[in-house]
Amino acid sequence: MIKTPFSALTAQAVLRRAAAGLVLLVLAAAPGAADIRSDTLQALREHYAKVPTMKGEFLQFGPKGEQSSGTFAIKRPGKVRFDYEAPSPIEVVSNGLAVMVVNNKLKTFDSYPLKNTPLKLLLDDKLNISDKAILDVSVSDDLTTVVLGDKQIFGDSIITLQFESETFELRQWTIKDAQGKETSVSVFNVENNVDLSNRLFQINKASYKRKN
Repeated sequence: MIKTPFSALTAQAVLRRAAAGLVLLVLAAAPGAADIRSDTLQALREHYAKVPTMKGEFLQFGPKGEQSSGTFAIKRPGKVRFDYEAPSPIEVVSNGLAVMVVNNKLKTFDSYPLKNTPLKLLLDDKLNISDKAILDVSVSDDLTTVVLGDKQIFGDSIITLQFESETFELRQWTIKDAQGKETSVSVFNVENNVDLSNRLFQINKASYKRKN
């Protein structure tokens, strides 16, 4: 079964995989650690504000090691498209309000409110992350890692975002579910600030049957 970039391609589990039992990580109380977190998040916010659009390729690994790939495009706020390479018939499209998981072979789609999905964090026009949602921030020479959890956005799921430390370019995100299973998506060959038509983030609903 093909997994989507934000969770498993099954009903509500597509968008709200639980992570009960996972110990929440927090930053050390030392002032230096707090300063690192504050400076890092501010730099990420500034970078986000400068990159409203991007496109590139992605490579996805499921919890059983299954691999899939394809292309993606993002237009903030709220719009994204993932096209999986053949033989997968799957597309994932957000028009700014709803995330639609499309099966081009069966001519069906599922639709979910964007505000209830982890993709919302990636697609906001600004990196608006509340302090209570930040479970951990770590910085190495190569990667900056931010661990997020917010019940109001995506239930008990945990999402880990990884950025290049020097440029703050997004490189990978991972979602962990209630059973400890992880789905990771890495992006590469990324082009920033490209011209993307809003039509790219729409589907012809008249040609598909809605499943939910």
